[in-house]
Amino acid sequence: MSFMHSADTEIMTNKRNYVKTGFALLLLVYGLAIARDVDDYRFLDRVDLVPHEAGHLLFSYFGEFIMVLGGTMGQLFAPIAFGLYFYLRNERFSTSVVLFWLGQNLVNITRYVKDAQAMAQPLVSVGGGDDSIHDWNYILLKLNLLRHDQVIGNVILGSGLFIMLLSVLLGFYYSTDETDRMS
Repeated sequence: MSFMHSADTEIMTNKRNYVKTGFALLLLVYGLAIARDVDDYRFLDRVDLVPHEAGHLLFSYFGEFIMVLGGTMGQLFAPIAFGLYFYLRNERFSTSVVLFWLGQNLVNITRYVKDAQAMAQPLVSVGGGDDSIHDWNYILLKLNLLRHDQVIGNVILGSGLFIMLLSVLLGFYYSTDETDRMS
């Protein structure tokens, strides 16, 4: 078989990385728990709060509407930035893990979008004052879309669950040695 190119040989000799495979399996289990009850608060929801609140502060210089939307933008920016970083470094497995975080963020956001009319969810604000507003009530009201909060929330939920599933599948795919997949 001396006619085979060395790249062809690499493809045939891929070895499964069991740590990565185990982590992808852990993401699958975590994703199923999220999908089973999207209203339950979990570990990553608390992590999401930091870039969410930072987004409000960062975007406060661009007016009230952008400041309120900035919480969600900050929450989504964090996994997108990390994902882009790993993607540009050709670290595909790490990119798939961060993609899961993006999907989880969308599921987290769904709770508040679907609560825009009822405003029953507890709110958090920097400093813990009584000046908290419901981000998605404000956003959808300003866009004249408040009556569609359930539909918009369901679209975001479906997108988040799809992205989480895609990330798990990519995680399993990239849990082999990546030398042949970096081009």
